[in-house]
Amino acid sequence: MLLSILVPVFNEERLAAGTLKELLAVEFPCETEIVAVDDGSRDRSWEVLQTFEDNPRVRLIRHDRNRGKGAAIRTAAKSAHGDHVVVFDADGEYDAADLPRLLTPVLDGKAEVVYGSRSFGSHSAYSFWYVMGNKGITLAANILFNSYISDLETCYKLLPRQMYLDLNIRSGGFGMEAELTAKLLKRGIRPYEVPISYTARSREEGKKITWTDGVQALWLLGRERVRRNRR
Repeated sequence: MLLSILVPVFNEERLAAGTLKELLAVEFPCETEIVAVDDGSRDRSWEVLQTFEDNPRVRLIRHDRNRGKGAAIRTAAKSAHGDHVVVFDADGEYDAADLPRLLTPVLDGKAEVVYGSRSFGSHSAYSFWYVMGNKGITLAANILFNSYISDLETCYKLLPRQMYLDLNIRSGGFGMEAELTAKLLKRGIRPYEVPISYTARSREEGKKITWTDGVQALWLLGRERVRRNRR
């Protein structure tokens, strides 16, 4: 099995190098590749990423302009060679050491799709409204699709690469999280969830998601719920 770790990067010159070093240091139970996409950064992120261009496990791609997280992941997935893909944000909020946990159910034959589920505490939550927004979007998905997942907005979504491509995720920004989950649930695919660690950064530290992304997520869930399945 080859796992492709998809890393969208936008204006993360301070964290980009540490992110790739952290991923490269993890001992995985399978072969891995890292596909990092600079999404039109306006800082030195691309220069930082290029210091890894000689590493055989790292592949670098650059967008000429900012297109959004969803678009960066789409580019990375199309260029990846892995059997499965998983996203790792270059924002320092997730711990790369948790990634092997997501592989265990797949390698044991228990699941094809695995989500890393975050538990929010006082040390890990950005704000009350950020946590409530996450929980509200997840609750909406559970009601609309008669499911019971605990963390729709998690970055850690591991699934077969071909399945991801077949879902045809079109959302360019953060809405891709809701669109991907809605399309999985509508097809009767219930993610296997494993606990992961998480520490949200503040707006001052560079957090980019806003309340408008939450509104878009709810709209996307509703749209996918009523949309007819394509043959």
